[in-house]
Amino acid sequence: MGIAIKFFASLREQLGREDCELEAGSVQTVAEAWVWATDDAVMPGNTLMALNMEYVDADAVVSDGDEVAFFPPVTGG
Repeated sequence: MGIAIKFFASLREQLGREDCELEAGSVQTVAEAWVWATDDAVMPGNTLMALNMEYVDADAVVSDGDEVAFFPPVTGG
């Protein structure tokens, strides 16, 4: 199955891709998924992270079949 990684909005533009898939077992946390999927790019401050459509911290554990998503910080007024 693997771990699906998705990038949204300005992160997608900055990285030049909207998604990729990691081999299950190649990473253990959401933070490690970022490092692997972005070739060790620096994560912008306040990046929002979701695991299976629920917001999580960078140390959330990922498993085979999970979906990890990264969103730039959202502002509004």
